[in-house]
Amino acid sequence: MTAIATFALVALDCRDPHRLAAFYGAITGWPIVIDEPDWIVLGSSGGATLAFQLATDHVPPNWPDPGHPQQAHLDFAVDDLVLATERVLALGARRADFQPDPSFVVFIDPAGHPFCFVRSLPPTRPVG
Repeated sequence: MTAIATFALVALDCRDPHRLAAFYGAITGWPIVIDEPDWIVLGSSGGATLAFQLATDHVPPNWPDPGHPQQAHLDFAVDDLVLATERVLALGARRADFQPDPSFVVFIDPAGHPFCFVRSLPPTRPVG
């Protein structure tokens, strides 16, 4: 099948794009590649991109409350859940009250977005 488009980025609305970009930059090690007052972009050598957009009226989700759903979340693979948890809490994340599965940890970022750390899996062979 021929692609219609190329995936460009994930953008998160927030009240403080610089703060949230610094938070996710510390998690990923990605540098800021665009720095504007209301639009910050982190870039990686692997093609993945995160952007943070000023939304002064942003209301964070209240996960897992279906009345205020998360709508989307980010997953990050980590080798050591305990160590990664300690480090991200020190950056300002908080552990979500509800943890649905021991194979991953759900956090809330400084702007209220849920995200997860999942155990890295060993590489697998392609199917077929």
